Amino acid sequence: MISNELSGFVRNIKDFPKQGIMFRDITTLLKEPKALNKTLELLFEKAEIAAPTKVAGIESRGFIFGGMLANRLNVGFIPIRKPGKLPAKTISQTYELEYGTDKLEIHEDAVQPGDRILIHDDLLATGGTALAACSLVEKLGGIVVQNSFIIELSFLNGRSKLRSYDVVSLINYSSEE
Repeated sequence: MISNELSGFVRNIKDFPKQGIMFRDITTLLKEPKALNKTLELLFEKAEIAAPTKVAGIESRGFIFGGMLANRLNVGFIPIRKPGKLPAKTISQTYELEYGTDKLEIHEDAVQPGDRILIHDDLLATGGTALAACSLVEKLGGIVVQNSFIIELSFLNGRSKLRSYDVVSLINYSSEE
């Protein structure tokens, strides 16, 4: 984890999206070219080792670096979205997050059996979202080769839900503050 180098570019927003949550906002990192490029470089180094054939990005912030990683790796990109956002036939997975439940969808034809999929999102909290994405990929016959995150909230133990997968994160917050 590269906390010291990049964490200064992450903005903390108290009580968002609801009371008691400390939101880690990467939009401040995105607007700084050096931080943006360093983040991509570090994620790419880890992703290259995993040798994915496609990158799946989780809506919506996972699309940003997920798309850039796919481009840099010269592989396809798969959007994993909230219900009703994808135009073709989908499969779905319900999951729990730290403040409720939600559902993700993926196009049925996005993953072919044997595809090596890197799943990217901006943040690992309780692990429910990433685990749901892994389930979607595996239902379609894909192999999850890595779960990649910019930020990990290790105090929420999300990594434990992903213990059967390779997990990469760049910034670690070991407490709420």
